Amino acid sequence: MKKLLLALCLTAGFAQAEDVLHIYNWNNYIAPETVKRFETECKCKVVQDYYGAMDEMLAKLQAGAKGYDVVVPTGFAIPPLIKQGLVQPLDKSKLPNFKNVNPSFTNGWYDPGNKFSVPYAFTTTLVGFNDKKVKELNLDTSNWSVIFDPKVLEKIKGKITVLDDSRELFAAALMYNGYQANSTKRDEWKKAAETIKKAKPYWAAFNTQSYIKELTLGNIWVVHGYSSDFFQANIDAKTAKRPFGIAYGLQKEGNTLSVDNMMILKNAPRPDLALKFINFMLDGKNSSELTNMIGSGNPNAAAAKFVQPDIQKISAVFPDATAMKKLQQLNALEGKDLRDLGKLWTEVKTAK
Repeated sequence: MKKLLLALCLTAGFAQAEDVLHIYNWNNYIAPETVKRFETECKCKVVQDYYGAMDEMLAKLQAGAKGYDVVVPTGFAIPPLIKQGLVQPLDKSKLPNFKNVNPSFTNGWYDPGNKFSVPYAFTTTLVGFNDKKVKELNLDTSNWSVIFDPKVLEKIKGKITVLDDSRELFAAALMYNGYQANSTKRDEWKKAAETIKKAKPYWAAFNTQSYIKELTLGNIWVVHGYSSDFFQANIDAKTAKRPFGIAYGLQKEGNTLSVDNMMILKNAPRPDLALKFINFMLDGKNSSELTNMIGSGNPNAAAAKFVQPDIQKISAVFPDATAMKKLQQLNALEGKDLRDLGKLWTEVKTAK
């Protein structure tokens, strides 16, 4: 009898240990409350790991990282994942809530027919700032000069950070110089690299992971980052009763739009839980919680009626038709283009 009980306990423990969903996602990109609700609904545990840039995520998966079920890549990172066989096709019969996705966000160039990916959320990459300091210094944050022009940067030297992300930073530098964010012209890349090198001495750091905290503490005044992060930073500043707020807005030269998607990895330990999670996040109310809690743009049509009105009014979160025309989604880079940009990135990162 004791042996039987022991066997049952071991079996139960094994089953419990197996009911774990592993998510590889951007930092601060899902509300803890949402995770808890999913855990309660699926009677499982969610374990998350984070990346700060697409390059980091791709490199880790291409190196053979295992153990993850769901990954949330930006559009331009999807083709390499599909081409290299790192993700598996989706069983749409297990995703009845897919019908809730706004048609304008489906059938993207990076995954025609959404065979492998499902839109999760979108953000804009822009300038966020300490509203009090920017007003005191009379800085114009409506264009990219506040990030790249040495004459402007002299006023905030050591109080500015930029994303530690080659694609995003080069895109911003390209737009600042009047070029397209997706340009692959080497002379335009070179000019963008020179722009970054000239501005770099004024920056405090390349920072993708902790700039929310630095903004909230007042250690940094101007940041090149993501709209959802600035939304969170402003909430944190209010909660901490700081004498300033965190504001953010789009730039006149244009900005990048990142549509992040949920995908299931080829070697996912629990593809069944992964499908349950994706369908859970496609529910209108669940999807709206992400927007209401972290300020992300929402590609889910069924979520609209649940999104707080004040958030819908934020142009950086929900750009109007005019602003949308200036937003560019980054294309995938492969082969020589990818290698050459990598070399330029190393060059600007190591420049003195």
